[in-house]
Amino acid sequence: MAVKDPTAVERANLLNMAKLSIKGLIESALSFGRTLDSDYPPLQQFFVVMEHCLKHGLKVRKSFLSYNKTIWGPLELVEKLYPEAEEISASVRDLPGLKTPLGRARAWLRLALMQKKMADYLRCLIIQRDLLSEFYEYHALLMEEEGAVIVGLLVGLNVIDANLCVKGEDLDSQVGVIDFSMYLKNEEDIGSKERNVQIAAILDQKNYVEELNRQLNSTVSSLHARVDSLEKSNTKLIEELAIAKNNIIKLQEENHQLRSENTLILMKTQHHIEVTKVDVEAELQTYKHSRQGLDEMYNEARRQLREESQLRQDIENELMVQVSMKHEIELAMKLLEKDIHEKQDTLIGLRQQLDEVKAINIEMYQKLQVSEDSRKEKNEIIGRLEDKTNQITATMKQLEQRLQQTEKAQMEAETEDEKFKQECLSKSESLQKEISRKEKQLVQLETDLKIEKEWRQTLEDDLQKEKETSSHLRVETQQIICLKKEFLKLHDKNRQLKKMCHDQEAALQELACKLSESKLKIEDIKEANKALQGQVWLKDREATHCKLCEKEFSLSKRKHHCRNCGEIFCNACSDNELPLPSSPKPVRVCDSCHAFLIQRCSSNMP
Repeated sequence: MAVKDPTAVERANLLNMAKLSIKGLIESALSFGRTLDSDYPPLQQFFVVMEHCLKHGLKVRKSFLSYNKTIWGPLELVEKLYPEAEEISASVRDLPGLKTPLGRARAWLRLALMQKKMADYLRCLIIQRDLLSEFYEYHALLMEEEGAVIVGLLVGLNVIDANLCVKGEDLDSQVGVIDFSMYLKNEEDIGSKERNVQIAAILDQKNYVEELNRQLNSTVSSLHARVDSLEKSNTKLIEELAIAKNNIIKLQEENHQLRSENTLILMKTQHHIEVTKVDVEAELQTYKHSRQGLDEMYNEARRQLREESQLRQDIENELMVQVSMKHEIELAMKLLEKDIHEKQDTLIGLRQQLDEVKAINIEMYQKLQVSEDSRKEKNEIIGRLEDKTNQITATMKQLEQRLQQTEKAQMEAETEDEKFKQECLSKSESLQKEISRKEKQLVQLETDLKIEKEWRQTLEDDLQKEKETSSHLRVETQQIICLKKEFLKLHDKNRQLKKMCHDQEAALQELACKLSESKLKIEDIKEANKALQGQVWLKDREATHCKLCEKEFSLSKRKHHCRNCGEIFCNACSDNELPLPSSPKPVRVCDSCHAFLIQRCSSNMP
């Protein structure tokens, strides 16, 4: 026999355990018939099983102190995939008693069950396999098909109502151990369950009969109410029928009155047509005057647009000149800054040289003081020796040679001192001259720097003025753009007015044509009525054949009588039709006199 994959066996065991746990929880909750709380044993076992399912194949993450393996990471990822889960994640983070990630994960599962959205949250999680791969191994339960099956089973938990207190419960230190005794069955449990099933079936039948009786009572009461309403509606209909008969009689009387009034209205409409024709001519004259004024306004606006465009072109040219001047000023400023930096460097070098000269002068002065001190000491020694020569005359002869040598050394020292003093004086004079010259150069450089600063200040002022003028020109260009937009709006409005004027002219022309046509038709009708007076139609029995085709009349060849000439034609010969504005259908016309034809329906027609 082939050895099975241990990870596949683990997944199958967890899936079967999840099926048993969810099935037992749903059955026990439905038989319990109330809202579940935290102490309900099947609910606790369900959370333990879900915790084991989520921990399967979880990767070990390294932390600073130890290795960490928790399910809070993937559950925390749900709020990024499902925006409605942000509230539950924030509530879990704000709980004060939770200290470990495992406790937060347990609280998250309880809140998701209370919201009845655990299946939706986990479905969003298992769809994103690339994100789950950061937390789970490739053979984990959620990474395989078993995860989708468990999510489908979790949908059935939406029928359960749970009220769980998460705030005061110690979720960090709970030990998740599966109690298999809840899912193992014995014979007594089987017998009690069979009795419970029979009792439940009897109770279901009783509830069904009661519900059916309640529905029948409601239908009987509704039928009684419907019968009462039908009786009331029947009496109302009888009353309305009598009222309708009275209304028909009144309407017939009103019909006779309206026919008499119709003739009066016809005369009034003819008079009104003449009045409206005069009004239309007056409106046409006023429209022509208004159109002339609009043309003048359009020409004036066009002239203003031409002037504004020329002004804008001038401003743009001036702006280009100002921009070029600005670039030149910026270039001059850069060169000036470079020259100022060079002069500042030379000034710093001169100051360093001046400090060195001062240090040399101080050193020479110190040497001069030392030489003077040595000369004074030598003079003192000479005075002492003279005193000794006066006091010691006996030893004078013996020490004469030594005295001559000392005198010679003294003379040499004095000459050396004089030479050294002269050299120091010449050097100090030259240094004084150099210092005065350097000071003059320093004063000259300071004056140049001051002039450069003043020039820079003037250039900055000019640059600021140029910026102000450029901003002013920008504002003016914006105003010109606004004026252009207004002009375009006026132009569009003018075009719309022209279009409206053209449409009104076309409508007036059509109205005039229709009025002329209607007037001609009215005159034709009047002439036809005058010609019809005194004419007598042939009897139906006498008119048996058509005047033109000389064929006998039948159901397909109907009779049409001319009002003017009194001739009778069939419908095949009288094909000429004339459209009338007052009639929705065209009217047939006689071929000989072009008068209206009337279809004869019976022999009793006049």
